[in-house]
Amino acid sequence: MREEGKEAFRFLLVFEKMTAPDKTFLRRFDPHFRRINDELSKSLASDNAMIEEITQYSLLGEGKRLRPLLFVLSCELCGPAGEEIYRLSTIFECIHAASLLHDDVLDNAEMRRKKPSVRNVWGNSAAVLGGDFLYAQASAIVGECDTLEFVKALGRTTKRMVEGQFLELGHTHNWHLSKEQYMEVIVAKTAELMSAACACGGIIAGAPKAAIDNLGRFGLNLGIAFQLIDDVLDYTSSEEAFGKPVGKDLREGKITLPLIYLLSDFQENEINKLEDFYKNQQAKGEDYERIIAMVRNNAVIEKIQKEAQGYVNQANRALDFFPESSMKDDLSGLSQYILKRTF
Repeated sequence: MREEGKEAFRFLLVFEKMTAPDKTFLRRFDPHFRRINDELSKSLASDNAMIEEITQYSLLGEGKRLRPLLFVLSCELCGPAGEEIYRLSTIFECIHAASLLHDDVLDNAEMRRKKPSVRNVWGNSAAVLGGDFLYAQASAIVGECDTLEFVKALGRTTKRMVEGQFLELGHTHNWHLSKEQYMEVIVAKTAELMSAACACGGIIAGAPKAAIDNLGRFGLNLGIAFQLIDDVLDYTSSEEAFGKPVGKDLREGKITLPLIYLLSDFQENEINKLEDFYKNQQAKGEDYERIIAMVRNNAVIEKIQKEAQGYVNQANRALDFFPESSMKDDLSGLSQYILKRTF
């Protein structure tokens, strides 16, 4: 931001709001986070005051910076990295934040990252345009890179993310959603970007194809585990810790794995009744609380946590390709953090 010292203040504020385990682990990446945030601040400068205000509001807050960090660490894992990696890393945060701005419009979301969503503050039109600006900014930075493989990878990834959003939209209030359909959504919407962040780190570092492929597999499995835990937290966390209302997905008609597993014990006619009841907006607060309580008191949470651990194990097996190093340890540590995170 333009005011001297404000970015550093915001950065420190993010960590003060984290719970102790999150704060303790992530502090080891402070030098990377500061460089990433500095480049983000530069990237968001605009002659239009409203654009700058919206993009700073959406990007310079509670974000974990996980995707740009994965890119930076993957670069360093494959060899000496230049100063440009921090600017390139902001591509992944801009794409991610843009998708959230658009997602919140589609979902009529009121909260994002422990504060009112952009659409709640400035309206839907401004939120859509803000997302468009961030996509455009990401594209502008991509254009500075002369590595064609990097450009192609990001093009494929953003296409898959939009396809994932369409898939999710088509399954809204589909209480018959299968696990296979759910997995197709989360791979496209979430895991593909993490996979690209890791693989692109190898691409920029000039790594061989085998290394790039293993980084892509690491990021893909990490992204799946991340979303599984995210969906568990939507049912088990608190609004204060998670930064958005508990049961937000359920209220928006998103059927995620905790509910899919719960419904597997229901009869077809029972599922049909529930789908009709919630889809037609007959449900009240206590009805949502009842479903949330049923998920919490069922064994499905532990089942999903074990599945997430399985994906983390697959991710770490992809890292076996690389020799031992502090960067490898950091990437492996991030995979364990994802399993234990509280927001």
